[in-house]
Amino acid sequence: MPPILPGPLPSVLVENAVEVWGDDGRRWLKRLPGLLAEIAREWRLEIEAARYGLSYHWVAPVRREDGTKAVLKLGPPEPGHLGIEAAALEIYGGEGAVRLLEHDPGRGALLLERAEPGRVLSELVPDKDEEATAVFLDVARRLRHVPPPGCALPGLEKESASFSGHLRRFPGDGPLPRHLVERAGRLFDELCASAPERLVLHGDLHHDNILSAEREPWLAIDPHGVVGDPGYEAGVLFYNPGPDDRDGRLVDLVPARIEQVADGLAMPVERVVAWGFVMAVLSEVWTAQGDGTPGSRALDVALSLVGRLP
Repeated sequence: MPPILPGPLPSVLVENAVEVWGDDGRRWLKRLPGLLAEIAREWRLEIEAARYGLSYHWVAPVRREDGTKAVLKLGPPEPGHLGIEAAALEIYGGEGAVRLLEHDPGRGALLLERAEPGRVLSELVPDKDEEATAVFLDVARRLRHVPPPGCALPGLEKESASFSGHLRRFPGDGPLPRHLVERAGRLFDELCASAPERLVLHGDLHHDNILSAEREPWLAIDPHGVVGDPGYEAGVLFYNPGPDDRDGRLVDLVPARIEQVADGLAMPVERVVAWGFVMAVLSEVWTAQGDGTPGSRALDVALSLVGRLP
């Protein structure tokens, strides 16, 4: 078996862990080699040499004792993303998403079904965008579930604080036009309040979180797990994949996507447009919250849709 840690940790993983989790992140990074060895031994895993891109969590392909291919995902053991991801995957039960095989919340460890061949849906864009959107819609429909009794996933309404927090932090028109943030915040609250139904949603369903597979043609990974209006799920579609690519030809795909989403999810076009605008602005708000520089294709999409709002 290759070394558990064949080289130094990627700087982006180290920086993100410390930025997000502070001292807990530093302790987790220090403990990571031993933790990997423990989990591999107890779950009888062979960690393969190849590694996925690491940003906030340690993610590696593994093989179980019976030869089954899987993915090991580790992060600081806190009641945050990994716990929510595990809860969402348990609700999905393998329908439309990879299966949760093992979960150790005390050590922040998930063992996940590996989607193979694992081609990302973004590879179909832009040449086969209608096909890619059809795949997205099929996966989104399969992931919709009525929240089970005692569902601990957070409500979508929590994101309202992102808009109000941005407006408090940035009183002027920078780094985003204030009128866009104000309108998106109001519209977000209106959409949540008028939701025709509240369902379990993936919460971050975009082209790079949908992989080709064998058990089902396409499977979702990395759910953020929220409960709310199904329209929220579609909003991320319009500025993905690759939001940093401001190619106008990708923005030109938005009107056709809107019609396809409205038809595929049986939603009024006006509501699809509204969610597309809201989520594009929210993406830029998140960038500003992380001290990044807004100005991705999400902003271009928001500006292209604002004139279509009621």
